[in-house]
Amino acid sequence: MQRSDERILTTHAGSLPRPPALTAMFADRVQGRGVDMAAMATAIEDATNWVLPKQLDAGIDIPNNGEQPRDAFFLYVRHRMTGFTGLGTRQGPADVARYPQFLAMRQSLATNKVAVTNFEVPKVVDEVRYIDPAFVATECGDFRRILTDIAPAQREAFITAPSPGIIAAAVPNEYYDSADRYLDALAKALQIEYEAIVKHGFTLQLDCPDLALERHVTYADRPVSDFIEFVEGVIDAINRSLVNIPRDQVRLHVCWGNYEGPHDLDVPLADILPTVLQADVGGIVLPFANPRHAHEYKIFENGPLADDQILVAGVIDTTTNYVEHPETVADRIERIAQALGDPTRILAGTDCGFDTSAGMGKVAEDVVWAKLAALSEGAKIASARLFG
Repeated sequence: MQRSDERILTTHAGSLPRPPALTAMFADRVQGRGVDMAAMATAIEDATNWVLPKQLDAGIDIPNNGEQPRDAFFLYVRHRMTGFTGLGTRQGPADVARYPQFLAMRQSLATNKVAVTNFEVPKVVDEVRYIDPAFVATECGDFRRILTDIAPAQREAFITAPSPGIIAAAVPNEYYDSADRYLDALAKALQIEYEAIVKHGFTLQLDCPDLALERHVTYADRPVSDFIEFVEGVIDAINRSLVNIPRDQVRLHVCWGNYEGPHDLDVPLADILPTVLQADVGGIVLPFANPRHAHEYKIFENGPLADDQILVAGVIDTTTNYVEHPETVADRIERIAQALGDPTRILAGTDCGFDTSAGMGKVAEDVVWAKLAALSEGAKIASARLFG
């Protein structure tokens, strides 16, 4: 992974808007309606060819494929692994449930939307194993080809993959006789994706909302100690999956859920960071733009990062259509860099993805590109101040 050796580099957290026609195909497939798979493959190719230049035009230094080949940031694995079946409803966040009027407003806004949701989940009823390495090899190979064609001098790009913990927490297990065996099976299957992404020359980003979000979802009514034990188990599973991958080729993204809501039941970063930092990764991606966690950058004044690790700091919110002023972005970057004590170890990013499941993003597509452009402009301003 690159460091910001001469200026603050920019990236983002993964998912970007998908074209409506592709989103409709994904929604049809999840709902069991017939889909022309050849047409879907063409739509994915076209979408990836579209989304990469949009990132580069906005000034993003380290882009990705926008997750265009996937219908959701973690539930896409049901198309690549055995054992998944059906479609049920996942428990919602406790902070939303405690505000009935807000919950009703949220539900009304989602009515009749053509989308794939992260809260309609299958269940596991048989052995989980990766069906064919060609799935991830095709995604990586296609992006490498498109990247080479559009930006042959591009130094770094990334591809995301989910934590085994978010799948284990969200998708009910009706096959394995213990939670540990279920988590281990998921980790072994995902290891194929992790290694393929790095083999194709991309930085691997692990998406791990489970390490924070699940405190107020599946662990909402349990002691925080039980949740920390879950986080410890997930980190152990991740490290087993990364055994063949150098840590400087992996960054890990943690968040409290990519939704506009109260978030007043979020677990503090200070409670989970010591365990999260046991992950054998070279970068940590954290949200610091949203109003619930903007203050938590101060934890880095105590130097918790290892000397070889970087921080990808979220300085753009992904749940509102406000376009952040570049000066605001620059101020956020500067504060975080000063807390860490070394601007070369800071990358400027977004709090989360903009469309973590196809069609469910809350930010209009044209606003997304404006927000990413503001991110880049703010990074330029901060660079002038930090690097003089």
